[in-house]
Amino acid sequence: MLDCKVITISNDSSDLKKNLSRIYNQISKELFGMGAVLLRVEILEDLIVFRSKHRRSPRSRILEQEVPSLQQEVDAQMSRIFKKRLRERLEIELGLSVETVLRDYDPSTPWTITNVITSD
Repeated sequence: MLDCKVITISNDSSDLKKNLSRIYNQISKELFGMGAVLLRVEILEDLIVFRSKHRRSPRSRILEQEVPSLQQEVDAQMSRIFKKRLRERLEIELGLSVETVLRDYDPSTPWTITNVITSD
């Protein structure tokens, strides 16, 4: 039997949610030139969920129409970079121990779900 330990991040901290939102939007601005249009942060025990909607840049829309495979590759690489930076910033700025960052982006809507699993 596996020995599982549940780490709880306080749900009561509006300051924590504000800091999480600030960090998320700063990274978004650094990488994409703009923050999220809509951003919701939920904290559930050892899971932080970012639900966000973004504007698609004109450059991305054009690439998507003209060279869809290139835009998919760009989206995948930018997502990888975003996850790396988010992990680093959460660990450095908030002192969180991040086990993994999972991110999925739907360019047709453009909604993004980013899940951060923390550990002890």
